[in-house]
Amino acid sequence: MATSPWWQGAVLYQLYVRSWRDSNGDGYGDISGIIEQLDHLSWLGIDGLWLSPTMPSPDADWGYDVSDYTGVHPELGTLGDLDALIAEAGRRGIRVLLDLVPNHTSSAHPWFIDAASGRDAAHRDYYVWADPAPGGAPPNNWLDSTGKPAWQWHAETGQYYLHNFLPAQPDLNWWQPAVHAEFRQILEFWFNRGVAGFRIDVAHGLYKDAELRDNPPLPMPATTTGSDPLAGRFGQRPVYSANRPETHSVYRDWRKIADSYSPPRLLLGETWTGDLANLASYYGDDDELQLGFNFPVVFARFPAELPDLVDQTLAALPPGACPVWTGSNHDVGRFPSRWCDGDPACIRLALLILLTLPGATVLYYGDEIGMTDVTVPAELERDPMTNAHSPQGQRDRARTPMRWNAEPGGGFTGPAVTPWLPIGPAAVNVANQRDEPDSVLSLCRRLIELRHGELGHGELGHGELSRREQGRGLAGYRRLASPPGVWTYAAGTLLVTANLGATPAAMPGNAGEILLRTGPAAAGLGPWEGVVARRDAD
Repeated sequence: MATSPWWQGAVLYQLYVRSWRDSNGDGYGDISGIIEQLDHLSWLGIDGLWLSPTMPSPDADWGYDVSDYTGVHPELGTLGDLDALIAEAGRRGIRVLLDLVPNHTSSAHPWFIDAASGRDAAHRDYYVWADPAPGGAPPNNWLDSTGKPAWQWHAETGQYYLHNFLPAQPDLNWWQPAVHAEFRQILEFWFNRGVAGFRIDVAHGLYKDAELRDNPPLPMPATTTGSDPLAGRFGQRPVYSANRPETHSVYRDWRKIADSYSPPRLLLGETWTGDLANLASYYGDDDELQLGFNFPVVFARFPAELPDLVDQTLAALPPGACPVWTGSNHDVGRFPSRWCDGDPACIRLALLILLTLPGATVLYYGDEIGMTDVTVPAELERDPMTNAHSPQGQRDRARTPMRWNAEPGGGFTGPAVTPWLPIGPAAVNVANQRDEPDSVLSLCRRLIELRHGELGHGELGHGELSRREQGRGLAGYRRLASPPGVWTYAAGTLLVTANLGATPAAMPGNAGEILLRTGPAAAGLGPWEGVVARRDAD
């Protein structure tokens, strides 16, 4: 069998740069701080590292408002620092992915500054401009991510411009060929520097309806101000402002560029959709994105909805496609809080499931120690887009500094330095868990070891293994008959059994030697306990 791409079966690690390690005592994490703690990721067994935005930005949205696509934010470091990180990570077998933001720029980007200088400006068509509706109203009913009109009036040129996020983040116009040409150069610039790929922000949102038609209403109770974020928000289904079919042409173009490198570069999309068939469409015919985030799983009720969603995902993806499993990120919060309400048994079970499913797993920094969301008082909030009353919740709570030890400053920064966001409880830290065999961190490391060894990249890499045997004759993911409340599935040569309830359950009869369990040794399965065993012959 041909060698699988490195990302199939890989464990990726999302690292929020400002919250990982402060190397210079200014209260903010930086690239040099990442280098200082790379050995933690190597020890853990991480295959790839996705960095939150590192490009220059005014930080209206903490780097997701880019003002220069080929630089490094001065507060985070230099291009030389990033080159050093790529080299040091590579020596440890870890690849580095950057966050790319192609849906919009900062209003401080030179393109927009020129575009706003007049209707005849060279870069005017790089952005989405439109005349007002009769009476001066916005061109249509589209709303931004805060629930306000997605159009900003620009009096100097007498038109509105589109912003699906903050007014300081004007949307790019992907109907303009010059925008395509700019991003081809941006991809090649970073790929030539050794970047292993990109996580693509708002990957579903590049093209907008050419006619700027109104979004249709989303059926919902009249008293509800928000809704299911995967179906729509603020009473609208965003069928004209996102997930347009023309977007696929961008990824077919980018995939050709990515595949022209040796080894091929990775395109991982923030594919924000609740429709698994739509998610599958972003893989194309193995000619678009290699990986797409599965947000139905992220927003699932854990654990009740997870088994069926896994089966539905693997059935929906095209043959050979690699699914992506994750429970946490910088926007939606941490799974130990959202799924588990801080319950250690639930956290351990969630890690077992995420790290034994076929495909790629993405851990968010701190997942490996069971780090929960941190309450951030209103006076210390740093995110202008969300607050405690926004539909998705305040995002600062999931962006707080990594706690390396229990000391003042948490090993993130000096004891006398005020960190940019509050540091979480002292008890949950890397140092306390590193040498404790029963800790969440030790469990996470053992699961990754199993994934790389017994489970194997090749056997877990392809979703199609849920439907047939392939490769070296080893069966891949296959859901097996289980008693109510228990989820049992074959994973390569192993058997994974998860007790999804609060009452004890029996072990499956076809489990052989137990290799790992998330709770204390016992005859059966305790509440919220999972077990990995060798599989007896079927």
